[in-house]
Amino acid sequence: MPSFDVVSEVDKVELRNAVEQASKEITGRFDFKGSDARIEQADYTLTMFADDEFKLDQVYDILVGKFAKRAIDVRCVERKDIEKVSGNKVKQAINVKTGLDTELAKRVVKIIKDSKLKVTAAIQGEAVRVTGAKRDILQETIALLKKQVTDFPLQYNNFRD
Repeated sequence: MPSFDVVSEVDKVELRNAVEQASKEITGRFDFKGSDARIEQADYTLTMFADDEFKLDQVYDILVGKFAKRAIDVRCVERKDIEKVSGNKVKQAINVKTGLDTELAKRVVKIIKDSKLKVTAAIQGEAVRVTGAKRDILQETIALLKKQVTDFPLQYNNFRD
């Protein structure tokens, strides 16, 4: 029976490369000379440091530019609150969301069921498995999801005949 998985993934290598490129650009820029502007990465959690909130926003803009060049969707990035470190220095945590949370997975299943297409959708961990009788119906389902879910990046993999 043909099937595919609906997932949301961010390539860890591309994420690391984007962070390294952004860090390299920050160290080379004249407006950051003598400042403590940097980006640290721990898995899918990034931490930006800067002297003030204005420079923190500039660091974020550089990072988003590098994400765009590396094909990392910005919709999966969640900025946390700005925290004061010491003196005027500030830091901000950024979470890169991977996998479908239960709320989004339920929404995807509901969209598929409401469409009256002859497919079944089941939540399996951080993915949604969609099975159907024919390949054409599965392709219609992918087109439907691309049109309906625009607030979070989805990928469709493990397409099997």
